[in-house]
Amino acid sequence: MKPRLRPGPSPRQPKAGWRQALGGRSHREGHSAEWIAAAWLMLKGYQILAFRLKGRGGEIDILAKRGGTLAVVEVKRRRTIEAAILALGSEQHGRLAVAGAAVARSRPSLQGLNLRIDMVALAPGRFPRHLRGVTTTGTDIA
Repeated sequence: MKPRLRPGPSPRQPKAGWRQALGGRSHREGHSAEWIAAAWLMLKGYQILAFRLKGRGGEIDILAKRGGTLAVVEVKRRRTIEAAILALGSEQHGRLAVAGAAVARSRPSLQGLNLRIDMVALAPGRFPRHLRGVTTTGTDIA
């Protein structure tokens, strides 16, 4: 009996031009939203420690410090502020908490700070909205 050959993985198809353009635009808009969020946080007295920090738990958009608080800030930009606020799910929240704790453990200067998950929600034509201590069930709007 002859052994059967299994087909290998199919070659990866290139993305359509419109999808690449859309992805590139979304990527640029995401970076712009992060800069706007960082400026907003600095106006509120936060010290920005890092942007797009990649770690074991995931990526942290902005790592900021104010007083005794270390804020892991997720930035969401959508068509409406409400849609941006609803865009943070419980799974992503959990990843942010893990990533923030890992960063705090790995840097002696951050140990002893209270870790908090924050969010900055953005929408065209609206001021940014900073939500402190975001949970998956409720938030404290500042």
